[in-house]
Amino acid sequence: MNTYSVFVCESQPIVVEGLRRVLDSCPEFTLTGAVNSSVEVLVQVGALQPDIVLFDQCIGLKTAMQLIGEMRFLSPLSRGILWANDLGETESLRCLQAGARGIVKKTQPVSALLECLRSVAGGNLWLEHSMARSTAVVPGRRITPRFTPREREIVYHVCQGLKNKQIAEVLAITPGTVKVHLMHIFEKAGVRDRFDLALQGHKLLGSVPGDDALGSAAAPPA
Repeated sequence: MNTYSVFVCESQPIVVEGLRRVLDSCPEFTLTGAVNSSVEVLVQVGALQPDIVLFDQCIGLKTAMQLIGEMRFLSPLSRGILWANDLGETESLRCLQAGARGIVKKTQPVSALLECLRSVAGGNLWLEHSMARSTAVVPGRRITPRFTPREREIVYHVCQGLKNKQIAEVLAITPGTVKVHLMHIFEKAGVRDRFDLALQGHKLLGSVPGDDALGSAAAPPA
């Protein structure tokens, strides 16, 4: 059995101790270190090279996303997980764009945290209950839908976290036109909504010149 090292940035010592006890009972994980401030995280992660790093949302969402992005240069094999208090779909998408491989709420049971750790350790993307969705393409759909050039542009901007109004401004079209294109895109891709579309964007688009539809390290839009 593979053993994965876990490092945590958490402000509350009692939470760290609880996490340590949980991981001590799981032979596949070991808590290799912990810090209680964002200032020390990158130094410790660079030195320890842990497999997984848990970031407490309490350090600030923007700070957590920045640290996750910077961590990839210091410890390329480390995978970041956001330990969130409350997070909407837009913020979740931006965290994934920053490089997070998992998002799990602190209000969830221990089993959910362990499921997240195991999934991310295995190289997968994990969201709480997969955000109550299946991200698989509906049977019968093409694996790579035949999008028009305009539809590809819209898929790309959805993956960057832009809303309909912002996409309309970038492409010099109306928000209504964007909405119509999205309806066609959802039908072709076999996805339920824009969040599912964003999660699958890199697979649906393939390589995008000059950028990756989901894995870009570029800063999310303000």
